[in-house]
Amino acid sequence: MAAGAGVVLAVAGGGIAVATGGDDGPASHQYTQKQADAATKAALEATGGGRANSVETDSENGATYEVEVTKPNGSTVDVRLDDAYHVVVIEGDSEDAGGN
Repeated sequence: MAAGAGVVLAVAGGGIAVATGGDDGPASHQYTQKQADAATKAALEATGGGRANSVETDSENGATYEVEVTKPNGSTVDVRLDDAYHVVVIEGDSEDAGGN
């Protein structure tokens, strides 16, 4: 993989691909594959399914991880999780022009 190209994480079981390109840069990727998988699983459980678009480390609202999820209804939310993968907050994604 070329430097600067987005990292793509494949999540086993759900066939979910988590793309981490177009984000806040290398500082937002301080996690292991296992942590990304656990955060993705917890976020998808919290939203009732959908598709995980990205995983980042995030300290907003006291969170450790942020997973952007497109929910089954098509709306996009940011699921912020603590270091034990418990939901801190679920917020509408400000980049989601269609609303939630």
